Amino acid sequence: MRKKKTPGQIVSELLKLIIALLLTIVCLYPFWHVIMYSFSDSKEAMSGGLFVLPKGFSLESWKMLLKTKQVFIAFGNSIAKTVVGTLISVVISILTAYPLSLPYVKGRKFLQGMIFFTMLFSGGTIPTYILLKDLHMLDTFWAYVIPSAMNVYNMFILRNFFQAIPDSLSESAMLDGANHVQILTRIVLPLSKAALATQVMFYGVNRWNSYMDGVLYVNDSKLQLLQVYLRQIINSIGGKQGIGASAGDLSGASAITEESIKMTVIAMSVIPVLIVYLSLQKYFVKGTMVGSVKG
Repeated sequence: MRKKKTPGQIVSELLKLIIALLLTIVCLYPFWHVIMYSFSDSKEAMSGGLFVLPKGFSLESWKMLLKTKQVFIAFGNSIAKTVVGTLISVVISILTAYPLSLPYVKGRKFLQGMIFFTMLFSGGTIPTYILLKDLHMLDTFWAYVIPSAMNVYNMFILRNFFQAIPDSLSESAMLDGANHVQILTRIVLPLSKAALATQVMFYGVNRWNSYMDGVLYVNDSKLQLLQVYLRQIINSIGGKQGIGASAGDLSGASAITEESIKMTVIAMSVIPVLIVYLSLQKYFVKGTMVGSVKG
């Protein structure tokens, strides 16, 4: 029989619920404010205040931004970079984490130490630039993917998750004649969906938001990233003039404030990340916590 809650327990649960609700609002409202501002009329939005709903619904800022050809080129490059880069990063992390999760692999601790060393010290921007130049990777798509192919922190989370899988499963498979490739693809990976989803989100969000590689290593406008292009818009004189100049038409720029353009630019870069996070968030906590317990 279910025990009846005391008044003190009810009050405590209500307070927890209220605090959780307030924290949720505090965390989510800035994103909501930006999105609602981008769909608001520029002149009415200048009055300020909270944006629960758009003030004088308008799509002028979005039309002004999306009328440029370059924004679609940059958007496609960012999607390609995120998808291809995330796929390569996850595959490399798996192929590195699996051997390091096996206790009987010779030299495992030495390799882990060498890999961990790269978390503390890196070559720096100039050596990386020189290396990419010598490899003829400047102004190529691979400059976005190869230098950051694996994040050591993410790899160790995945390794810890693999270590949490019972050894009896792989031992039984070996007795049946399975090799390590079969064990990895048929046993380990199917049991690691939560960890893999977390890896996809970590790598995907990081690659989508990063723009320094596009600033430092790529000057070709055909390979320009969305974040670099939007940054140029925000930094352009008056915001509106930069967009109008790219579009070849300044006729509609006078009706749009610089603040509205900025909010639309931010919303355009944030919305895809929110969609991915909402799709994978059910795996996030489980994949992170399990991967961080066993060292």
